[in-house]
Amino acid sequence: MVTIRAGEISKIIRERIEQYNTEVKIVNTGTVLQVGDDIARIYGLDEVMTGELVEFEEGTIGIALNLESKNVGVVLMGDGLMIQEGSSVKATRRIAQILVSEAYLGRVINALAKPIDG
Repeated sequence: MVTIRAGEISKIIRERIEQYNTEVKIVNTGTVLQVGDDIARIYGLDEVMTGELVEFEEGTIGIALNLESKNVGVVLMGDGLMIQEGSSVKATRRIAQILVSEAYLGRVINALAKPIDG
């Protein structure tokens, strides 16, 4: 027969409570309504800014350009072949930009400022 040890159980519960992470992370998310011709229509993303980078569920990056009352038009910065209707999208709170530094001097970069020259 199994015996229940209340002291042991309460000790485990106390340890778990002490280890609990109370940090709250607010994320602006949306859902893909339609995708085609390297443009995705997103429902949600209510607080997205024009030119803001968004990240799709499977990792593709896009730029929010067409902000409408019911949806957002996003230009895909990758092939987007894995993006499907109903998949999740999150705002990154970063505007598309290219930082200026010595590291980029003479480099060939793509539209997301990632070096593509090796």
